[in-house]
Amino acid sequence: MMNFKKYKRVPVLDYPNREWPDKEIKKAPAWCSVDLRDGNQALIDPMTVDEKIEMFQLLLKLGFKEIEIGFPAASQIEYDFLRKLVEENMIPDDVTVQVLTQCREHLIDRTFEAIEGIKNVIVHIYNSTSVLQRDVVFHMDKEAIKQIAIDGTNMVKERMKNCEGNITLEYSPESFTGTEMEFALDICNAVQKTWDHANDNKIIFNLPATVEMTTPNVYADQIEWMNKHFEDRDNIILSVHPHNDRGTGVAATELALLAGADRVEGTLFGNGERTGNVDILTLAYNMFSQGINPGLELGDINEIREVYERCCKMKVGMRHPYAGKLVFTAFSGSHQDAINKGIHAMNKRGDGIWEVPYLPIDPSDLGRQYEPIVRINSQSGKGGVAFVMDAAYGYKLPKEMQREFADVIQKISEKQGEVSPSTIMDKFREEYLDAEEPFAFIRAKVEEPEEEGETRVTLRFRYKGEEMLAEAEGNGPINAAIQAIRGKVPSVDVHVLNYSEHALSEGSEAKAAAYIQMEDAKSGRITFGVGVSSNITRASIRGMFSALNRLSR
Repeated sequence: MMNFKKYKRVPVLDYPNREWPDKEIKKAPAWCSVDLRDGNQALIDPMTVDEKIEMFQLLLKLGFKEIEIGFPAASQIEYDFLRKLVEENMIPDDVTVQVLTQCREHLIDRTFEAIEGIKNVIVHIYNSTSVLQRDVVFHMDKEAIKQIAIDGTNMVKERMKNCEGNITLEYSPESFTGTEMEFALDICNAVQKTWDHANDNKIIFNLPATVEMTTPNVYADQIEWMNKHFEDRDNIILSVHPHNDRGTGVAATELALLAGADRVEGTLFGNGERTGNVDILTLAYNMFSQGINPGLELGDINEIREVYERCCKMKVGMRHPYAGKLVFTAFSGSHQDAINKGIHAMNKRGDGIWEVPYLPIDPSDLGRQYEPIVRINSQSGKGGVAFVMDAAYGYKLPKEMQREFADVIQKISEKQGEVSPSTIMDKFREEYLDAEEPFAFIRAKVEEPEEEGETRVTLRFRYKGEEMLAEAEGNGPINAAIQAIRGKVPSVDVHVLNYSEHALSEGSEAKAAAYIQMEDAKSGRITFGVGVSSNITRASIRGMFSALNRLSR
């Protein structure tokens, strides 16, 4: 047995007056990307300056208005990168860059050197405040820890007097989730009083789940408790910076937004230390799927993924929410059937609202319209095969035919695994469209009666290689064609059970598809035939020949 007793339960906040469970997210927060800091420091091979510039330009393209550039006082490459952005005028006027620094004088001095010439800057100072860090890392009491934050605030306040840029202060009580709420509040209030409205900007208090220690509801309680107890809440931007140690970073962030958070720091695809930061893309797409404007331009997930993978040298998982290559793919037969029916029902409804089983979001909204939603393997069913034939090739197989053709594809998938759409179409042609044995259609002349009466068909065809000419009358082109064939091949004894047709395309090159279900009177065998032609009558006769060939096998 694993020794679970070596771990102790993290205490929860006694907060019975919580209100966040009754709220809902109605708008997007302010987003701050920390890909170039938290994301970069977690890479096996950190980004070069050129890669950082490519990532920075991607973040601008996505619409981020706040971007943490890095820790310029602690790394020469981050300092050089920031100076390159400044000297080459690459920071738009409406974008605020964020720089991180500890509350140490030489680091803050170096930070202000790095930000010289930038119009809008967030100077983000932090120190660790948790019980564990106080006891085992810093060996300091609460007052000493608080003084570090106060001193850091004073240093920023003093140096901004000689800075032309617009400075916003951000303070993080790092390891907030392991800090007593009363002490976290005390230290934040002390920082705000020290800052004393040093400029007209609101102060940012960033409450990070530096290590995710317990369930998301506890983090929400902590955020709401702070939100309600700040002394000067109107002049505060409440920010969260969740990590994903327990795999619940997205849930914790969403609950924190319910609890009053205004701002979220995170990364693309959740890249970051250990299990990562919160995934901003997943949060934003979650909002989008609920009819909320995410405030970011995220319509091309393929480009986002490609730039991320190139710059970070890390792969996005195939099942990663929204971005993974398989997240909009169904292999299960029941799922495929539901998707197929859902899309047909939605198109028929025509109200523009996306409601499709198993697909919470339209893949085309993310630039995924050219990737298969349904993929066929041995677990797939008739609905999946029907979806592929419709979505990829325009054939709307009758319900009774779907199982017949699915059984054909099932045999292939059991031998080779996944079956591509092109293979499915090739098999469809082989089974229904291209077969010419024993019957091969050549041409037909159809004479419809001017008034009530029977249709005359003159038919030229081959049977077992021998060309024949026949004519007959019947109560329609198909019936007349069957009678004509029977006159030359007496063994043919079939009757039509079902018939349907539809257009395959539009315009001058339009073709029609006809589906005919026929039964052999002698054997009782039933099968479908399919015919395609620019003329619907000819398509019907071709469909009849197709069914005859299948019955003759």
